[in-house]
Amino acid sequence: MTHIRVINPNTALEMTESIGRCARAVVSSSTEVTAVSPAMGPESIESHYDEALAVPGLLAEIAAGERAGVDAYVIACFGDPGLDAARELAAGPVLGIAEAAMHAATMVGRTFSVVTTLARTTGRAWELAHRYGFAAACRGVHACEIPVLDLEKPPARAAVTELCASVAERDGSDVIVLGCAGMADFCAEVTRATGVPVIDGVAAATRFAESLVALGLRTSTRGEYARPLPKRYTGLLRDFTI
Repeated sequence: MTHIRVINPNTALEMTESIGRCARAVVSSSTEVTAVSPAMGPESIESHYDEALAVPGLLAEIAAGERAGVDAYVIACFGDPGLDAARELAAGPVLGIAEAAMHAATMVGRTFSVVTTLARTTGRAWELAHRYGFAAACRGVHACEIPVLDLEKPPARAAVTELCASVAERDGSDVIVLGCAGMADFCAEVTRATGVPVIDGVAAATRFAESLVALGLRTSTRGEYARPLPKRYTGLLRDFTI
């Protein structure tokens, strides 16, 4: 049996449960999905400060997963925080949901638009589009101006759906990418409203991770994703000593 650990890097447990349901819905019956949140970190990730402070807890979950024999990991935050560091620690594949969503979008269309939460996070989405090689395919990154923790409230679903429909028409994009793990279960409504493929990065990353394990593929350790060099960490980070 394949075991995938989906890590919500914030500490909002209701969101973690929702993310877990969306991940389990797309895997085969022989794959186990465990959705977890770190024991420490911000309750939502909406700034560079939040993202930086989410990474230690995220890496602790990767380390715990390695001890438990987890086969692959999904980082369920659209900023893909700590992705490179997680790949240094994990034996199996580690996927970020922005990375997976952008890959999936370009497999089913030539162009895509991202609909995310707050405007202050749009720069990070553009940065990742450039890093992953998809900047030319990205027609726009648009903010609904709804905080992450408010996405679970009923008005948020309607507002995000309405914005996605407007963006699809305005940008003329082939695909809509949902730019937050908290939007993971919005796909059906947004698809009906836009008439175009809608990508949830949680589902895409989980299914890709399952496929990579089935193919026997792991992250290369030849270069910068090699195991971190042993050294001592002090203070609050002393437990992270390798």
